[in-house]
Amino acid sequence: MRTSRAALTVVVASLALSLTACGQSGEGGSKKERTGGEGSTVGIAMPTKSSERWIADGRNMVAEFEKLGYKTDLQYGEDDVDQQVSQIENMITKGVDVLVVASIDGRALGDVLGQAADQGIKVISYDRLILGTPDVDYYASFDNEKVGVLQATYIIDKLGLKDGGEGPFNIELFAGSPDDNNTRYFFQGAWKTLKPYIDKKQLVVRSGQRQLDQITTLRWDGGTAQRRMDDLLTKSYGSEDIDAVLSPYDGISIGILSALKSDGYGTSAKPYPVVTGQDAEVASVKSIVAGRQTQTVYKDTRALAKQAVQMADAVLNDKKPEVNDDTTYDNEKKVVPAFLLDPVSVDKANYQSVLVDSGYIKVSDLK
Repeated sequence: MRTSRAALTVVVASLALSLTACGQSGEGGSKKERTGGEGSTVGIAMPTKSSERWIADGRNMVAEFEKLGYKTDLQYGEDDVDQQVSQIENMITKGVDVLVVASIDGRALGDVLGQAADQGIKVISYDRLILGTPDVDYYASFDNEKVGVLQATYIIDKLGLKDGGEGPFNIELFAGSPDDNNTRYFFQGAWKTLKPYIDKKQLVVRSGQRQLDQITTLRWDGGTAQRRMDDLLTKSYGSEDIDAVLSPYDGISIGILSALKSDGYGTSAKPYPVVTGQDAEVASVKSIVAGRQTQTVYKDTRALAKQAVQMADAVLNDKKPEVNDDTTYDNEKKVVPAFLLDPVSVDKANYQSVLVDSGYIKVSDLK
């Protein structure tokens, strides 16, 4: 009997030591001790490889993390929400120390990020704010409302509305994917800038489609945008020409321009309207140089990658990341502390100095 009691004492002591080693929380879950530097792993979940900017974002983050001695697990969800959820679950299972996530659907990650929180894994929301969950720690992005302001201001300036151009000028509005929270901010900035001119009838939306839910483009798809532009031209522009198109993203702009070309635009008798964009993708910069697309908004993804890496490095070293906005980005569960970078308007006049001279795009890429 004495031998059994001794054995039991050893088992209990061993169990206590085991629980202590696992870092058991007072709530019953076990959390891994997470520290920065060599040996730590960062899970990076990107939405798709169909856009060159996301490829660049992933590549830039991997390079920056590796400079600091981190390992990385970079995955692309290819615009498949279930696939992205599965990828993040696998990262959690493999024991990543922090997650950087650019969501496909901002509302689809609550459950899986709850699993991350249970394991003590901090989450950096990258460029697209993750919604409806408290388990988002920080947000790195650009000033998304300013993107829309830049696009709309460019249209106003190009049409000369501030300089006495009375119009009326015909304009159509496009927005991004309805499941991307940035869509709302882009359109909010553009709409508040354009609305005074629409109210004065200097700008006319002949289709009547002015509400956000009428103009979104699922998954930011250029083909979807092309079909909608075809429909708008057929139904609303029989004998009228269109003077401007608010496009939120270069991939959408390409679809819009394809529809315009099919309708006879792009000649001296019927020139292309003002068409905006975003992301300074190579194909669209080439289009701007060639006189088709008119403008894009440049967001230096190299700088954004560095900011996300700084945030992740800080949380892994038990420090508070630098933020410059702790009031704007309410994800419906909490206001997520954010660091916002400035976007830049680019057209034919300044693409060389802004994009080429900075090394963002090579001259050879534009040939």
